[in-house]
Amino acid sequence: MSTTTTVELVNAPATPLPQLSASTSTTSQSLNQTIVSPEYGQNGDLSKGKTMVVISSVTCITGISSLLAGIVTVCIPAMARDVHLDGNLLLWPASVYALTCGCTLLLSGAMADLYGARTLYLMGCFLQSVFTLACGLANTGIQLIMFRAFAGIAISMCLPSAVSIITHAFPTGKRRNIAFASMGGGQPIGFSVGLSVGGVFTDTIGWRWGFHIAAIINTIIFLIALKWLPGIGKRDPVTWHRFRTEVDWVGAFLASAFLSMVSYVLAAITDSTQDIKKPENIALLAISAVLIGGFVAWVERQERLGKPAIIPNSLWKNRSFTCICISVFMVWGAFNATEQLSSFYFQYVQRLTAIDTSVRFLPAPVGGVLANIVAGLVVHRVRADLAILIAVALACLSPLLMAIADPAWSYWICVFWAMFMNAIGADTLFTISNLLITSLFPAKKQAVAGGVYKPLPKSVKA
Repeated sequence: MSTTTTVELVNAPATPLPQLSASTSTTSQSLNQTIVSPEYGQNGDLSKGKTMVVISSVTCITGISSLLAGIVTVCIPAMARDVHLDGNLLLWPASVYALTCGCTLLLSGAMADLYGARTLYLMGCFLQSVFTLACGLANTGIQLIMFRAFAGIAISMCLPSAVSIITHAFPTGKRRNIAFASMGGGQPIGFSVGLSVGGVFTDTIGWRWGFHIAAIINTIIFLIALKWLPGIGKRDPVTWHRFRTEVDWVGAFLASAFLSMVSYVLAAITDSTQDIKKPENIALLAISAVLIGGFVAWVERQERLGKPAIIPNSLWKNRSFTCICISVFMVWGAFNATEQLSSFYFQYVQRLTAIDTSVRFLPAPVGGVLANIVAGLVVHRVRADLAILIAVALACLSPLLMAIADPAWSYWICVFWAMFMNAIGADTLFTISNLLITSLFPAKKQAVAGGVYKPLPKSVKA
């Protein structure tokens, strides 16, 4: 039986992460300063109050962003009527959010390592409140799309920063597992809850109140985090030399530009696959191919010269890391597609109302909550490869059941189980992936490590 943390979580206490952190003087200094902070107990553990602040903050912030994505999925017909959104832009309020988030996550991870995870996290929380409120006040389709795009950039500041905050706040063990389980569950559960309540808002108080309520909750969480979110140690002052040399700006630009172009083309051809033959789409795909080639060559050069590389090519030589990224990409793609297509199935095939559609999504958040409770409590006692295998198997069952479902059948035969298991696979895999990937990197680079694989589900969504 392997004893490495990339294969087996049961040996998590023996993870090499502390040694890697200690080898970096600045990170070691930050950790030592954090331990002696009044926010920590004599044994170095974060106090219970601060633990609650960290876990609830990262869970709610990530959950709110996904909640709004779910609301948009169900409410988009009503939103399009109110803001006069053209038919060819119907999917853009949903896809542009994931597009901008996925394209800026790598850069946000690098900025978190430079300016500090807490600073960037709070900035992202504040901006998410602002642009969420703006979405609810939008009067035109273009305004709605633009505000959703800016909200995607805001949440990209929070996601890699949250990973760094958790890994600095909690040592390897049960608390870290629970924190990652809660953060991971916030996304698919939030999306499922958004699907469930979106129809209720549409048929009662209006879709705009979904954004207003989310903005209020987001602001409360921001104020709590601003006052009580613990620091993660004193950082060196940001100088022009550090700004220029410690971040791989060229690599971040190449990767972000590649993701932007590919995601835009995929979103543009959603209405008709024949649009891929348009000159502008062909040109963008050709440029993106050049960019990805240039990116691979650039990071290889950076790594060879011992300079910062946004995603070192050597990462992909680790089979565990590569397997995790592929699994997250595929499972989250299936998760998002199943949720969206199920909404169409209920409304356009079975001719259900928005509220009836929302009711049929209720098993999804229930399954997600149960999955994260179980994952947070037992993930440190089971083999990582076995847990991932179970999660992927459950994720495969959900779209399969929806594929064979007959509209005339009872809801309880296929659809109920598909809704229940869809979030379980995505939740469990996300939690385990967070734990494994953070164990592969020193503390100084964990925000960038979180940004390596987090664009995957967002890019799939786009």
